[in-house]
Amino acid sequence: MSSLSRVLHPTSIAVIGGGAWCASVIEQAQKFGFQGDIWPVHPKAGQIAGLTAFASLEDLPSAPDVAFVGINRHATIDAISVLSKMNAGGAVCFASGFTEANAEDDQGADLQARLVQAAGEMPILGPNCYGFVNGLNCAAVWPDQHGMQPVDSGVAILTQSSNIAINMTMQRRALPLAFMLTSGNQAQTHQADIASALLDDDRITAIGVHIEGFGNLRKWEALAKKAGDRNVPIIALKMGRSAHAQAATISHTASLAGGDAGAQAFLDRLGIARLDDIPSFLECLKLLHVAGRLDSNGLGSISCSGGEASLAADMAEGRNLHFPPLSQAQKADLRDALGPMVALANPLDYHTYIWRDTQAMTRAWSAMMSPEQAITMAIVDYPHTDASDWECATQAALNCVAQAGRPFAVTATLPELLPQDVAKRLLDGGVVPFAGLHEALAAIEAAVVSKATTAEPVLLPSENDADSVLTEAEAKRALAKFGVCVPQSVVAPSGLAAQVSANLTGPFAVKGVGLAHKSEHAAVRLEVDADVVAEVSADIGTDEVLIEEMAVAGVAELLVGVTRDPAHGFVLTLGAGGVLTEILRDTVSLLIPSSRDAVQEALGKLNCAPMLAGYRGKPAADFEAILDAVEAVQAYVIANASHVSEVEINPLICTPDGAVAVDALIRKAKL
Repeated sequence: MSSLSRVLHPTSIAVIGGGAWCASVIEQAQKFGFQGDIWPVHPKAGQIAGLTAFASLEDLPSAPDVAFVGINRHATIDAISVLSKMNAGGAVCFASGFTEANAEDDQGADLQARLVQAAGEMPILGPNCYGFVNGLNCAAVWPDQHGMQPVDSGVAILTQSSNIAINMTMQRRALPLAFMLTSGNQAQTHQADIASALLDDDRITAIGVHIEGFGNLRKWEALAKKAGDRNVPIIALKMGRSAHAQAATISHTASLAGGDAGAQAFLDRLGIARLDDIPSFLECLKLLHVAGRLDSNGLGSISCSGGEASLAADMAEGRNLHFPPLSQAQKADLRDALGPMVALANPLDYHTYIWRDTQAMTRAWSAMMSPEQAITMAIVDYPHTDASDWECATQAALNCVAQAGRPFAVTATLPELLPQDVAKRLLDGGVVPFAGLHEALAAIEAAVVSKATTAEPVLLPSENDADSVLTEAEAKRALAKFGVCVPQSVVAPSGLAAQVSANLTGPFAVKGVGLAHKSEHAAVRLEVDADVVAEVSADIGTDEVLIEEMAVAGVAELLVGVTRDPAHGFVLTLGAGGVLTEILRDTVSLLIPSSRDAVQEALGKLNCAPMLAGYRGKPAADFEAILDAVEAVQAYVIANASHVSEVEINPLICTPDGAVAVDALIRKAKL
């Protein structure tokens, strides 16, 4: 595929079609101040939107930089073929009825394949795509209203949804939008391709991507690397948290991972922060535009109300944010600015003693700023009756940034109480104008996410019909070959259990063979003495039993599991193990391969992590042995990626001297 440069920064636009949508493209381009050529193309219309129409593409003065193709899906393919042959820069394919319509129309996939073939090396956006608005060069290839204004620099937003794109252009939050782009079906040009092209423009300060599905994972990995090299942050509004857990699962791991764990693990791996709603998404882009990534999760808050101070503290609870205590130097400066009647703390209620005294407010607010705080915010809601009465707050915030040079924000608890003109003035002065306290806290938390830390690509999943489930003994033997420590064991017919187990050292764990969740069938018996093995085996009721030496009591029990996620790779789930796994739901997810350091960091995020470290005087687990076990599981999956679907150890008994897999499951395709 050729470069997207001509498409995204056009000097000529061809508009193919004569309907209202095409007329609107011309009108929107003119209204936005596009200075290049606009060439309507229609075989019969003399004029479209006041411009003389060309009868065919061949009649154009030259190959256009970009064409808006606003005709039916069959004619679109023919037009794309002609544009490609005449070396046009690219095209926006507006027509629908391609793969997005497969459920109702079986022609969609075939037509989309023909469209891509017709394009050849010429880039196309869509189909089923609105196009884009470029606020940097005043270029709109867009068939509807939009709310964008010309900017010298700003953020870019990419979305698969044209309607969401329209709505976001109408934001009134003083967010400078450099680009709004839609990608539609991504038949040829992937979202990551577009984002990568945008990274070549130094005027773009951050990129936000609304993602319905990743598609090509390798393109996203390349994008994350390029963004890291260019130091341009990317954030995501990723859909899919509400997807039901995978339907056909056997392991606890699969039910815990669900459909979204892989997506989140992939974003984490790429260093792309995820927001859950559009307002927070926009506010985070605003923060990144003004201040870039934050260097810590330290937050300072100052307000003239105890209620607002408490609100900030409560709403930050549960987020990756903290309020560093005030230093002695801060306390001295605050005491000098506020006097003796204010209780000094972070968050700070400075009361109203200095309200409307701009210089005193500047001294107090700047005293709250410290290197331990990545950003400091003043909570201010401007009255809609007379916002100018709060000029003291606006000027104090501007003074703080001018004097201290550190990130500072003005945050309205209610989004509607931050006037757009005030927000614009603050932003131009280097102050982050947050519209909404919830949105501010979500944005700050997301801005702390680090860049991608691994250059190793994820292990891509293969398609396979995983219809074979190994017995526990078979699974343990397979994993043991890769270094997983398992107990000594033997599989025996129930009637011969006592004789066959004679060479093992009791007490034993005796388990029924052929059951996925044996504990639910009372088919697991522990601490069985040698003299009752025959009786216990008969009582379990399965044709065969697994008899193994009991593992010693551990410091903790862990789950180590892997599920094949067709969209994201192999999801490695680590969590609290044992029979209560699904009740505790204490898990973290990574993608394979993950480094030893990444696994160790992930384990440290578990609620049960203190038990591994030695809780209340108890000995610590052998962490190196745990990491060895996880590496061994990853090694097994990598070696068997073409046919494995699920792997689970639950529990992994973690002791001060090792880590032993006392139950294991593998689901795979038959070879």
